[in-house]
Amino acid sequence: MSVKQLFDLTGKVALITGGTKGLGLQMAEALGEQGAKIFISARNAAEVEQVVKDLEAQGIQAGGVACDLGKLDTNPITTLVDAAEAKFGTVDILINNAGTTWGQPAEEHSYEGWQKVMSLNVDVCFLMAQEVARRFMIPRQSGKIINIASIAGFKGNRANSGIHTVAYNTSKAAAINLTRALAGEWGPHNINVNAICPGYFPTKMAKGLEKVTELIKAGTPLGRIGGEEDIKGIAVFLATEASRHVTGQAIAVDGGNSVV
Repeated sequence: MSVKQLFDLTGKVALITGGTKGLGLQMAEALGEQGAKIFISARNAAEVEQVVKDLEAQGIQAGGVACDLGKLDTNPITTLVDAAEAKFGTVDILINNAGTTWGQPAEEHSYEGWQKVMSLNVDVCFLMAQEVARRFMIPRQSGKIINIASIAGFKGNRANSGIHTVAYNTSKAAAINLTRALAGEWGPHNINVNAICPGYFPTKMAKGLEKVTELIKAGTPLGRIGGEEDIKGIAVFLATEASRHVTGQAIAVDGGNSVV
């Protein structure tokens, strides 16, 4: 198989949660450029509709549905996977990108905030993977699951950093080990499960960190923060046959910030 073939996604179907902006949109565009059919979800119906149109304008087969994955009592996971199946017939690649955060000092952190973060960042990540694997990947004995974690899952925050994200850090550490656990269990089914751990990207969820951007740059070997194309390459790698012998890994995309 040639290198071009290893990175080819022609005919594959990728389901991406939180796919209308930021890292989710980057990955949707990247996988679509490589030939994948893209199905996205987000809470805002107008945004989903617009992004689907934008992807189609780029020559990418696309679909999407609006659903709030944070409201598990409304059964959004079944609704989402049903919609993807109705549009494209299957799911070959799942990217668990939807997530949330909550900023509050640990000693004051509300239980409501803790539950909200854990539900979307951990519970939904597991339940989406379970539904897609059980319905499509295990019967077919093939699949790629990519969980979007964070370098926050490797560490805590300094007391004087001004960053108070104990629930977020904990949830992303859980997502990393969930990745390892699923990789171990589903490897015999030829399902690769890996995590991407971004550093600081100026996305909507990172709003509020702008004040420490220069501090982050100073502590990053490459001296920069994440840009508009910096997640695309690793997403394509993990979604394609190029990564067929890679599973259970948590790969930092952070300019080296987590190694110093």
